[in-house]
Amino acid sequence: MAAPPAPPTPYAGPTASAAVKEAARKEIEKAGDALTELSHRIWDNPELGFEEEIASEACADVLAGAGFDVTTGVAGLPTAFVAEYGSGPLTVGICSELDALPVIGHACGHNMIAAAGVGAGLGLARVADELGIKVKVFGTPAEEGGGGKIIMLEDGVFDGVNVAMMVHPAPIEGDVFPTLASNHCDYHFHGKTAHASMAPEVGINASDAVTIAEVSVGLLRQHLEPTDQVHGIVTNGGEAANIVPGYASARYVMRAPDLDSLRRLVPRIDLCFEAGALATGARLEQVGKDAPYSEFRHDPDVADIYRANAVALGRELAPRSQAGAASTDMANVSLLMPTIHPTLGLDCLPAVNHQPEFAAHCRTPEADHATIQGAIAMAWTSLDAAAEGEIRERLLSADTTYGGRDDYPWRF
Repeated sequence: MAAPPAPPTPYAGPTASAAVKEAARKEIEKAGDALTELSHRIWDNPELGFEEEIASEACADVLAGAGFDVTTGVAGLPTAFVAEYGSGPLTVGICSELDALPVIGHACGHNMIAAAGVGAGLGLARVADELGIKVKVFGTPAEEGGGGKIIMLEDGVFDGVNVAMMVHPAPIEGDVFPTLASNHCDYHFHGKTAHASMAPEVGINASDAVTIAEVSVGLLRQHLEPTDQVHGIVTNGGEAANIVPGYASARYVMRAPDLDSLRRLVPRIDLCFEAGALATGARLEQVGKDAPYSEFRHDPDVADIYRANAVALGRELAPRSQAGAASTDMANVSLLMPTIHPTLGLDCLPAVNHQPEFAAHCRTPEADHATIQGAIAMAWTSLDAAAEGEIRERLLSADTTYGGRDDYPWRF
């Protein structure tokens, strides 16, 4: 059995002055009521990916009111925005996720993520000129499926950013969040309807094709790598019991530790669905797989800085884990620029993300407090990273042109 990872060494490098960090903290705490109201408004009005009109407008309004230059509809996405403040040479990018989940609403706490991102931006704007910082707050749609950040990356919206970050609620606090590479695909079977009793022999049962595919996936699981994951749902199984289904569909998510492993897994799942088509005579149509989510590469220096600042705020962080779980399009950002994705612990077990019980925890006084502290921790981390020293020089020396590449590592 492998030994557990050693605890991280406390950060001992250059930091921003106490006075500058205190000014940022006071600015965020002064906006505390507005940030809580913002979080609650987003929670009360859950919106699906690419439809986050209330959340996007609410975040943009707070930032515009604080003097940010806000551009909406970036990358051709109506609910995506960029809010900029300052003109320093080092650009910090803070991501505010906006979307909710179907039926169960903000069961991943994006209301907290959005408000914390706005709060960090407000705190950094207060001291941006003193530290030579430009701050950009990104309103990023469709993290739960759609890859809003990937679309924005490829369109050049993140160009010029030297370091990116966001915080994410979870049952347990942490400074890093290992994730899995993932991809989803919609499988559509086109068959032929017929009367299920009078003439079933002239029908082609698309629902049977889904059944065969799902059985094939179930049998394949024994032979997958232990770290691979496959899960899915039937999105259309037919219209009526007395009609041979002429159309049926399923959506599946495949996850693996990294993009290379994912590239080996996905074709094996595709073959299961091709088997359904072959056995029934239905025609298979596949939609998706154009922008997989990647594994996460946390910047170790910035993660160490965040941990030190979170501890200074009294947050209790769990030991770092090497095991990946869940997936996010913020991971794709991390492949191109220094990035962190800490978690804000809500101490809510057994409730976990993507449960109605977790959604309830994301609109509580504890969640409101965590949101403010997450904003402060991100602001302090940004200021420390911007302090004169090796980390600042490293961040400034990197190429920050991310859009329009021919070699995105997540492309299949």
